[in-house]
Amino acid sequence: MTGWVVIAGLGPGNEDLVTPEVRTAIDAATDIVGYIPYVRRIAPRSGLTLHESDNRVEIDRARHALQMAAEGKRVVVVSSGDPGVFAMAAAVFEALEDAPHWHDLDIRVLPGITAMLAAAAALGAPLGHDFCAINLSDNLKPWELIEKRLRLAAQAGFAMAFYNPRSKSRPHQFGRALEILREEAGPEVLISFARNVSRPDQTLNTVTLAEATADMADMRTLVIVGNADTRRVGGYLYTPRSVA
Repeated sequence: MTGWVVIAGLGPGNEDLVTPEVRTAIDAATDIVGYIPYVRRIAPRSGLTLHESDNRVEIDRARHALQMAAEGKRVVVVSSGDPGVFAMAAAVFEALEDAPHWHDLDIRVLPGITAMLAAAAALGAPLGHDFCAINLSDNLKPWELIEKRLRLAAQAGFAMAFYNPRSKSRPHQFGRALEILREEAGPEVLISFARNVSRPDQTLNTVTLAEATADMADMRTLVIVGNADTRRVGGYLYTPRSVA
């Protein structure tokens, strides 16, 4: 098989945050596969075919990429942020698991800067000690499991980063998440809302859990919840590395 698949992270939005390694792969590609807004970040050129698809057809998209690579094409599957964080890398390997005839394909995963890390950098260092990342969408897992993970993470004292906090189809669940966090972490813990991270219209807002409301987040918002040690210093937020 002479084709290959690269699963690449495009970063959080600012083109300066796309790595040179990813740019090199895109320049060498014959085909780009991905969710519509991510593919549209790729400049058209001669010899390059762009394959846009909806957000909920990840496995079909992955199979399409693998099939094209088996036919000798050089395929880049694009994700925002990092492809291994709630994104297309896992989908490609899930498709590959059931297709042994593709197991010898040349497949590489190229990391990218996640919205979580870009938001943390803009805020200061709220993820400076132990933390976890939780996808609040229940499209691929039950809400009961999300609630359990929220409670256990808060009880353990982790700082937390939340992806996909609130959408039009899930308007009430983030409010429930805030209730759980107040119960388990306390009302004075700091929570930050970073919207359109790294883009010109980026906004950052930090309040206490007592002050937080569900309408502060949407699907363009990355939410970071500190722990009991997270504090403000000047205009920044940080979680110290030392724990008493």
